[in-house]
Amino acid sequence: MTYSTALTLWNTIQERFHKTAKSLPEQDLRLSMNAVSIGYMLRHSAEVEYMFAEWFFGRSIPASVELFTKNGPAGTKVTFTNLQELTDFMTASNQHLIDAMRDLPEEAWHKPVETPLGSSTPLEALGRLMYHTGIHAGQISQIQKSFHTKEKELTH
Repeated sequence: MTYSTALTLWNTIQERFHKTAKSLPEQDLRLSMNAVSIGYMLRHSAEVEYMFAEWFFGRSIPASVELFTKNGPAGTKVTFTNLQELTDFMTASNQHLIDAMRDLPEEAWHKPVETPLGSSTPLEALGRLMYHTGIHAGQISQIQKSFHTKEKELTH
């Protein structure tokens, strides 16, 4: 029961976030606020899904996945400017997390797990992950709005 309810909520947020990401003009991936670009935020959101799948749901991060953003933007030497690569990475991380959620026994959803972020149940962790996605969705929107407002002011 927990999985199906959690999946419905998760999919509602993710579908909107992914739709927004896929519709971004690729040049907007370079737009930034406080040295954090939109491309970085998309990559970071997906990486956090991989980390949460491992920490709270027991599904290891695939060996092929490199976590570039886990130490924050100052430690990231990679730029994320290819929209197709980012959205493919987001799709893969989302599926990885959903698979981990599906395989978690019902009783484990409500048992606290010790992680680098402290103790949380997988259900609480999923709530935190939804909040995290929402924060970055808002930041992306704010960066775009700010940039495009300035752009209009300069051209009029």
